[in-house]
Amino acid sequence: MSVEPDPQVVAGLDAWEQLPAGQQPQWPDAAQVRRVRDRLATLPPLVFAGEADALRAQLAAAQRGEAFVLQGGDCAETFAEATADNIRNKIKTILQMAVVLTYGASLPVVKMGRMAGQYAKPRSSDVEERDGVTLPAFRGDIINGFDFTPEARTPDPQRLLEAYHTSASTLNLIRAFTTGGFASLLRVHEWNRGFTANPAYSRYEEIAAEIDRAIRFMAACGADFEALRTVDFFSAHEGLLLDYERPLTRIDSRTGLPYDCSAHFVWIGERTRQLDAAHVDFFSRVQNPLGVKLGPTSTGDDAIALIDKLNPTGEPGRLTFVTRMGAGKVRDLLPALVEKVAADGRPVTWVCDPMHGNGITSATGYKTRRFGDVMDEVAGFFEVHRALGTVPGGLHVELTGDDVTEVLGGTEEIDDEGLARRYETLVDPRLNHQQSLEMAFQVVELLRRA
Repeated sequence: MSVEPDPQVVAGLDAWEQLPAGQQPQWPDAAQVRRVRDRLATLPPLVFAGEADALRAQLAAAQRGEAFVLQGGDCAETFAEATADNIRNKIKTILQMAVVLTYGASLPVVKMGRMAGQYAKPRSSDVEERDGVTLPAFRGDIINGFDFTPEARTPDPQRLLEAYHTSASTLNLIRAFTTGGFASLLRVHEWNRGFTANPAYSRYEEIAAEIDRAIRFMAACGADFEALRTVDFFSAHEGLLLDYERPLTRIDSRTGLPYDCSAHFVWIGERTRQLDAAHVDFFSRVQNPLGVKLGPTSTGDDAIALIDKLNPTGEPGRLTFVTRMGAGKVRDLLPALVEKVAADGRPVTWVCDPMHGNGITSATGYKTRRFGDVMDEVAGFFEVHRALGTVPGGLHVELTGDDVTEVLGGTEEIDDEGLARRYETLVDPRLNHQQSLEMAFQVVELLRRA
């Protein structure tokens, strides 16, 4: 039997429209936006409320130190790259990392992709200027095109519908790959053996051999249960474009409560987490597990105020703080933040984003990061939580399953000149397949030292 929603709850979902909303495009035709929103509101949900509830329970386990979160995927998805091969390679990379982390942490890994919805990106300026020509900034495929022409850069509401359909096809493939045998533990482990067979990665061979012995032990014992062949894989993206998130918010027939059915997990970015603004208000009203990015300007008071708004009753698994301090600041700034939240007592899952605080421009002019800085922030994150007796709950990483060259360093030693070989991102640089696996093995080493 369906539970009827409270009319006030439904009306509250539109309160954000009366509040300042940062990082939204200047649509040229408001009537067209309304027609597209109305159409989105009639389309089937991309995910289901029960799936979001299952994720919330797993995130609650990560809060307690009984699981570890791995969230990975593109900085900004593009429609053109939503191919079966690209989707498969990203899933493969996350699964490979998860097997290593599961063994190293002796914990189940909560697997989330920055996939099937990560099409909008915040920008530091509304416009971009080249050679005296000023056009709207590229805000992601869901809003406008990357080409520097007036036609491409004009925000187009029809792109919201294309984002929906591309997300639907991506989720369809994710479900097929993660339940149809592709995600089998034995298959994923074989991929990792190929990685450590490379002499460049011989330092990780001992850990890989231990995993191999553990899997052979399970096989000898006759272990052949469903958990070895399928995995839960959740979708996540930054809930930036409210003209997309609102029409995809649906009332759950079991409870009469609203869920944002564009993804299982949505997060509020560093640029849009103002307490009195549209994003915090809107997402406070949906039942999904939520994330908030906290950068180096965040204070303990900011964190407590966000808990008051987004999880006042302290529901386990509801709220994740994703910290992005930078390698040079994490050890100095994170402790006060964690201490204040720990003293409050309401549960929060702490996740490290080691990517966004470590951006640099290379000598050759590429926007990039150093792998060493990324890993140093991860190490600092673990050190702070170990010193305070709190739980380091997971990692949030920008990665791809392809052999791009966008982040400096790693055992492959990508240098300034090497960036030009396969620098393909339209926005932020991503770890490639090999660097992502190297991160997983290095995190195991950190866990062991802890």
